[in-house]
Amino acid sequence: MTSAASSDPSDQSHEAPPAQRQKVPAEVWVLVAASFVIALGYGVVAPALPAFALTFNVGVTAASAVVSAFAIMRLAFAPATGPLVKWAGERWIYMAGLLIVAASTLAVAFAQTYWQLIVLRGLGGVGSVMFTVSAMGLMIRIAPPDIRGRVSGVYSSSFVLGGICGPLLGGALVGFGLKVPFIVYSVALVIATLVVGIALRGSSLAGRSEESGEPGTTVREALRDTAYRAALFTAVVFGWVYSMRVSLLPLFFAEVLHQEAAIAGYALAAYAAGDVLAMFPAGRASDRYGRRPFLVTGLIVVAASTVALGLSDSVLIAFAVTVVAGIGTGLVAPTIQASLADVLQGRGRSGGALSAYQMAQDTGTITGPLIAGAIAQYFGFFWAFAVTGVLCVLAAAAWLMARETRAPHGSAAVR
Repeated sequence: MTSAASSDPSDQSHEAPPAQRQKVPAEVWVLVAASFVIALGYGVVAPALPAFALTFNVGVTAASAVVSAFAIMRLAFAPATGPLVKWAGERWIYMAGLLIVAASTLAVAFAQTYWQLIVLRGLGGVGSVMFTVSAMGLMIRIAPPDIRGRVSGVYSSSFVLGGICGPLLGGALVGFGLKVPFIVYSVALVIATLVVGIALRGSSLAGRSEESGEPGTTVREALRDTAYRAALFTAVVFGWVYSMRVSLLPLFFAEVLHQEAAIAGYALAAYAAGDVLAMFPAGRASDRYGRRPFLVTGLIVVAASTVALGLSDSVLIAFAVTVVAGIGTGLVAPTIQASLADVLQGRGRSGGALSAYQMAQDTGTITGPLIAGAIAQYFGFFWAFAVTGVLCVLAAAAWLMARETRAPHGSAAVR
């Protein structure tokens, strides 16, 4: 009787949805731990890098260029990452990328000239895009489709948490000398590489070929999918949003609200707290209710709160809308990763399509502070925030016109 009842389709609604039954694979936790270490280390060197550059007797602009060199090389090398992943596989390129960043970071600590510092930091950008694209490919292959949103939420949260803790640790390490954070980060990356290499070496999930046996999705093929096109545009917008917030929010607190730099740091922490608060539940819920509701809602929340920040004349209000903006990005970040995985899963190693996505995000990261900064300088902070809000609304509109990649539980997604 029990067996017959359980096989009756009418009883399926009483079962726990797959997203609640399935466990997160052990391989995912390995990548989550590595992601935390990577973000932690990036935050560790962040306070030391500009100060270290200034020791070569260069100006503030030249010191800032060291940060730009990393991002520019990420963007420049992204097209080559797809073919590398297709040739060697995600796991090997992931580990190679980590080791390149580890070696270049260690070398930075012993750079003798400013131009050595620029070249070495740029080399770190090459390794960074290698492990970033490879990690996305691995997560697509490892994460079970029914809990893909939950996995993306966990992975995204680990990176944000590492980014929060990193500057705190980095600030403490700088007290022992400007070179110490770079040495600590390089050692941590080597350890992370060893852990990933050993833990995933015998994994059938991480080491298998794609079930379909197809050569992988090209960018041209992926662009036929409305969801992929929406993801690309959103990647540009989110790169803009994140970098603009880091670059302009401290200036807004200093010049408009007349607050000390420490207050702006607390505001960035509040933004990150809102981000983490929403990431895991949003990713998990998107497995059950679909991706698009969370993407559209999150983008609208970011748009509204960003514009509201530009209108704020109170520190308390500015903090409140900053937290809300963080919640908005927390709704989008894991869900867009899960949606991208929905699009590319089961189509072979899609390194080219993933590289294009990463290039889109890096493009927004590089151009956001430049364009938004120019708007703020010549027209005021409100207009810089308003333009950012409009971009978020346009991204939300793109998702309204895109297909749903993960239909609500119990129905089939439309392709």
